[in-house]
Amino acid sequence: MAACPRCGLAAAEGARFCFACGSPLAGPTVDDLHARKTVTVVFADVSGFTALGDRLDPEALQLVMTRYFAEMRGVIERHGGTVEKFIGDAVMAVFGVPVLHEDDVVRAARAALEMRTALDDPTATSPAPGTSGSSPTRA
Repeated sequence: MAACPRCGLAAAEGARFCFACGSPLAGPTVDDLHARKTVTVVFADVSGFTALGDRLDPEALQLVMTRYFAEMRGVIERHGGTVEKFIGDAVMAVFGVPVLHEDDVVRAARAALEMRTALDDPTATSPAPGTSGSSPTRA
């Protein structure tokens, strides 16, 4: 029978927390801390970003990129991924961290496909009727 490392009270069999003080009875094992996981990384950036920056004033560019990053985050999270970082005009996302899924590769591929079409024209507030534009995102 294990004892609580904080208060010393004997713990019930199979208990994960002390009934008296609430402290965890056992931390993660060495194997848990050093487990190898396969993760999938998606990297996407805006095609033609330099030309876009030349064409727009800084405030407009900031609004465009804020909208772009929000849309990309939504797509990534909808498919079970996590945005790792935004770098300039790029988004880096991981699938399999912190939660590993059997189909993380498929989730990442589906997210990348949706990211390519999420914002056909990042500068438009709404697409013009009957136009599809070209995809500004390279995934």
